[in-house]
Amino acid sequence: MATREPSHLQETERRRRSLKPLRRIYPYMSRYRGMIAGALFSLVLAAVTTLTLPLAVRRMIDHGFSGANGAFINNYFGMLVVLAALLALASGGRYYFVITLGERIVSDLRRDVFDHLTRLSPAFFDGTQSGEIVSRLTADTTQIKSAVGATASVALRNLILALGAIVMMVITSAKLSGLVIAAIPLIIIPLVAFGRSVRRRSRAAQDTLANATAYASESIVSVRTLQAFTNENLATTRFGASVEDAFAAARSSVKARAILTAFAIFMIFSSVVAVLWFGSRDVLSGAMTPGTLGQFLLYAVFAAGALGALSEVWGELSQASGAAERLMEILAEKPAITAPATPVLLPQPPLGSVHFDDVQFNYPSRPGAPALRGLNFRIEPGETVAIVGPSGAGKSTVFSLLLRYYDPVSGVVSVDGVDARKVDPADLRSRIAIVPQDTTIFAATVRDNIAFGRPGATKADVEAAAKAALAHQFIQALERGYDTQVGERGITLSGGQRQRIAIARAILRDAPILLLDEATSSLDAESEMLVQRALDHLMQGRTTLVIAHRLATVLKADRILVMENGRIIEEGTHQTLVKKNGIYASLAKLQFEAGADAFKGAAE
Repeated sequence: MATREPSHLQETERRRRSLKPLRRIYPYMSRYRGMIAGALFSLVLAAVTTLTLPLAVRRMIDHGFSGANGAFINNYFGMLVVLAALLALASGGRYYFVITLGERIVSDLRRDVFDHLTRLSPAFFDGTQSGEIVSRLTADTTQIKSAVGATASVALRNLILALGAIVMMVITSAKLSGLVIAAIPLIIIPLVAFGRSVRRRSRAAQDTLANATAYASESIVSVRTLQAFTNENLATTRFGASVEDAFAAARSSVKARAILTAFAIFMIFSSVVAVLWFGSRDVLSGAMTPGTLGQFLLYAVFAAGALGALSEVWGELSQASGAAERLMEILAEKPAITAPATPVLLPQPPLGSVHFDDVQFNYPSRPGAPALRGLNFRIEPGETVAIVGPSGAGKSTVFSLLLRYYDPVSGVVSVDGVDARKVDPADLRSRIAIVPQDTTIFAATVRDNIAFGRPGATKADVEAAAKAALAHQFIQALERGYDTQVGERGITLSGGQRQRIAIARAILRDAPILLLDEATSSLDAESEMLVQRALDHLMQGRTTLVIAHRLATVLKADRILVMENGRIIEEGTHQTLVKKNGIYASLAKLQFEAGADAFKGAAE
């Protein structure tokens, strides 16, 4: 996870010590009381049925092995068949209810974690690897599914069986029961101590695996760059080292569980041997019948087997506890940006005005490096304003604050005359459309990608937006037209095609404020011309903010804001700024002269 402030780390550690993470799963279980009741009924029925078998064995040994009691034996075997059928039904019911319950709870948990993730502020993702988040959504939830389903039911079944067997042992022979019960603390105390160690080591194993998953995810997404630089061996080596670290951590956890299991089984079955030795002496002396010793021995074996199984499932539950802890950390994260208790409504109809008044801001990850320093500007409805300046000047930060990904440290960002902090972020963002430099295209159809701008849009609306973005022609030429799958991140499309889909998405959104972030910076001349024509159509009647390094794309702007070190140092039209002979004039001279020289060289 991302590095936190010391106070946050202390709070996280305090929470880990004071809470039992698996208890946080209870609200999910309480939604399905019917399934829990069915599972508990099946568990108790199976345990009670199992506990009746030693009674039948005692009766058969003491009374059934004689010629005169043939009918007695037939009746008992008939009852055993009935008990076997009852046990089979109970076991089948237990399996159905607990496995279904585990699947249902984990589905709910995954949905809630993902829903929460989508509502967290960008500051959370600034310091968190996406691969680790995916690991928590998949590997950790699978661990919990196993615990809530099979492991928890096995643990409960064995607990009921152990307690029932111990009670029946006391009823059968209090003297022999004392020997077995005396050994229980020797088993339980190490069980609890080792369980804590297993949980700690399991947490470390899951964290290490998440790091390996994060690196693999990053490498797979960037596989073309990886291969272009022939760094396959480097990536393989680094991932192999991560996997080995994960294996070492997992082996440490498994070693602790193995020691725990071996110790518990040795102690349990040693006590059974001791019981058998003492019991055999009582049978020889006539103080106990052979059937009673057999009955007691079976109960002792049931109790021993149940406690031995508990030692194993305890380790698995400890692993699930570590997984639950990691998931609950995500659910405990609070969005830095939230809607106010009583949000102010933006005026209707939308105006499209944007004001920055003395805005000071620094990113949470860089508190000592201000990104904006007392920024002031006003953009009126329908105005097109370009923001230029060197890298790191604060241009993209303006967009981030306008979209309310962050709040300013001081000053006010206003949209349509309302402080953005007083507005519901969803309401604010509904009035903004953005065409970013790094276009996000989802692994879906062309139609789905365009309709992302307005979910529920009709096919006619989608196609109209594509035509306005000059994308309809190339979409029609695709194998399945608008129903063509474009691959992860739109890998099957060219840069210009992706940009025009992004423009179509923005057109479909039909928002009064348009943000263009380097929308044509990485395109060839032909694609840039098509995209620029589509942008001209999109900008009509909208308030538009344009970020561009290539000054040729901002010549039509009503005003140009020149930023440096988080401040506006120049403002005006292209002509007035060139005449001032300042920074903008220097940038223009460098770019246009370089372009002219390149054109001249190409002509020669």
